[in-house]
Amino acid sequence: MGAYLIRVRGRVDVDDLNPRSPHHMTAAGMAPNATWLNIYTDQSGLIAVLRHLHNLGLTLLSVILQGEEDE
Repeated sequence: MGAYLIRVRGRVDVDDLNPRSPHHMTAAGMAPNATWLNIYTDQSGLIAVLRHLHNLGLTLLSVILQGEEDE
């Protein structure tokens, strides 16, 4: 499990993303041309979220692993 920071193009309201998302996301920051999203999940959960964002037509700009939990 890890905490990921996902950056997408444009301004996005996480309240619009979460109802159908496989995992809950929180807003980490916003700029005029990008939104940063936080998510805590494992690798397969991350892939599901990235597919969800892609299916919504969002452009993914970056994905960063912020921290990992040792198991």
